[in-house]
Amino acid sequence: MAAAAATRPALVVGALVAALMMLGSEAVWLDLPPTGTKCVSEEIQPNVVVVADYMLMYEAHATAHPTVAVKVTSPYGNTVHHKENATAGQFAFTTAEAGNYLACFWLDSAEKGSGVSLSLDWKIGIATKDWDSVAKKEKIEGVELELAKLEAAVESIHHNLLYLKAREAEMREVSEKTNSRVAWFSILSLGVCVVVSALQLWHLQGFFQKKKLI
Repeated sequence: MAAAAATRPALVVGALVAALMMLGSEAVWLDLPPTGTKCVSEEIQPNVVVVADYMLMYEAHATAHPTVAVKVTSPYGNTVHHKENATAGQFAFTTAEAGNYLACFWLDSAEKGSGVSLSLDWKIGIATKDWDSVAKKEKIEGVELELAKLEAAVESIHHNLLYLKAREAEMREVSEKTNSRVAWFSILSLGVCVVVSALQLWHLQGFFQKKKLI
């Protein structure tokens, strides 16, 4: 009992740390080659806000300023953002479908050089929320603001768990249907083998009787 009581605070702290990590976002650096495409994908639930900022870095291009094209597609191939001849930009949308959303970048200008680096800051869900505006609007700060962030993070975790539970139920249903079909196919195959063996025995028996071998 004492050991369980001692580990309970550690579990609570771990859950809070995980919730706080969901509030942050990190920029992704992509090295775009002169030819070809670099893509980033993220599996996202439906009805989730996505905001991303991208910008080309010109440290290796003192004179030439190449441009980039970007295309973001949904899991069913629908285009949610498309822009060409850009050096920086932003896309924002609310997901209508669950699955992998794909953001692809490629150089589309004549001045490509040896490639260029691109910074992509991809934010999802509660990471897109402007907490400064929320604090000013609701007149909260300090501990109250941190508690509001934790509440939003816990709610997001809860929705993620419900989503994973639903996906697990779908996969289990598909697995059960597949196992049932395999079982029926095995029974059918066994039945066909039995029938074919019986026909072969009947044919051989008739052949031997016809030849008066039995």
